[in-house]
Amino acid sequence: MAPFFMAKTVLGIVGGSGVYEIPGLENAKWQTVKSPWGEPSDQLLTGTFHGVDLVFLPRHGRGHIQTPSSINYRANIDALKRIGVTDVISVSACGSLKEELPPGTFVMADQFIDRTFAREKSFFGTGFVAHVPMAHPVCPRLSGALTLAAREEKIDHSEGGTYICMEGPQFSTRAESFLYRSWDCSVIGMTAMPEAKLAREAELPYAIVAMVTDYDCWHDDHEHVTVEAVIKVMHQNAANARKLIMAVAPKLGPQREPSTCPDRPETVLDFALITAPDKRDPALAAKLDAVAGRVLKKV
Repeated sequence: MAPFFMAKTVLGIVGGSGVYEIPGLENAKWQTVKSPWGEPSDQLLTGTFHGVDLVFLPRHGRGHIQTPSSINYRANIDALKRIGVTDVISVSACGSLKEELPPGTFVMADQFIDRTFAREKSFFGTGFVAHVPMAHPVCPRLSGALTLAAREEKIDHSEGGTYICMEGPQFSTRAESFLYRSWDCSVIGMTAMPEAKLAREAELPYAIVAMVTDYDCWHDDHEHVTVEAVIKVMHQNAANARKLIMAVAPKLGPQREPSTCPDRPETVLDFALITAPDKRDPALAAKLDAVAGRVLKKV
């Protein structure tokens, strides 16, 4: 497992099937990664693009077999950490809650509101307690590189904004949609949480590309969201997502720079572990060998 200060970039991409079909991906190979947290959504596709090591994980599994609630987010993040990923970019479909963010827009969100309730949200628990900061959930270095790449590729985009994550799998009611608009949320999706929280616990800098597929159901001048409409825009977005990843990889480069996030994600566990070492559940500690291995080795 690569330590946080390692100079080599290993970029993890979590997203759909259209994202990982990268022309020119060298040494591409699907790999099975075992996790003590259960089965990840799929195998991980590893390869190199412009000298940068990439790892792709289909969030819903190839063929889209996992619902937003059935995804094993802990196994996914653990598998990425276990294979050596140093930074994570999430590519996720979403609905727009703002007039100025029409379908086709890529939003580099920098804040989240978590409204999910049926998912395991932490690697830690009874017998081994930890509290990580989430004030700044997105790495500005990663998000900035994505914004620059989108600008150069002439992809419609917006920098910053709040992503509200609902449980799903149903879409919003109009009352919910108007409520979230009143909270000044930018986009709504079903998968960013607890993904971003778990990435933080795993000391992985994280950024998200929220790809707008529809206007949710608040917009009177547009048809209410349907699966058919969403899929049509998703196919259009997939081509731009590939272009974006192909453009951002060289910007991050094979030589890794530290995260510029104020929460210092690479070392966030230094001050997050609460349970005294002699009181920690050894079975839970053993499952944290990848996620918290850096700090556990100090004990």
